[in-house]
Amino acid sequence: MISSENPSAENLNEKEPVKIILAEDDKDDQELFIDALDEADIPSDVTTVENGQQLVDALKDKSQPDPDIIFIDINMPVKGGKQALEEIKGDKDLRDIPAVMLSTWDHPADIEDTFDKGANLYVQKPNSFAGFVLLLKKVFLLHWAKALLRPVISLFFVSEKNISQRD
Repeated sequence: MISSENPSAENLNEKEPVKIILAEDDKDDQELFIDALDEADIPSDVTTVENGQQLVDALKDKSQPDPDIIFIDINMPVKGGKQALEEIKGDKDLRDIPAVMLSTWDHPADIEDTFDKGANLYVQKPNSFAGFVLLLKKVFLLHWAKALLRPVISLFFVSEKNISQRD
């Protein structure tokens, strides 16, 4: 497990950093995510895990506070993202933690399956760093209240293609 702080000096005085657990087996994608949060000026404290089992174990570890949000890659070894999501949303102590699914794919069956399993948002991984920054801004600044607190299918799937700089 890697813990990385991503402070933004101006905003830290105003807001507590968002506590995030990122379940992602690809080290490059972990770094991209953390760098994009920094570029998006989202004060955060990110803990990374490399598979769904490590995610579930970290969430059940009561010596650590619950995160504000979890990002879960769908395709991981040991326990995949969908399995981890199902276990988390089936646990009365964990089910209220907002869960954002990450995938390179935009298969309608995957999107619908994760929605049905209780995910709060499904994000297609962008092809560019700028796209990732824009996407994270959208997730944290615009979709937080609407999509994460009461998900509706029309706001559930977010990709680089369906957001614009103006949003």
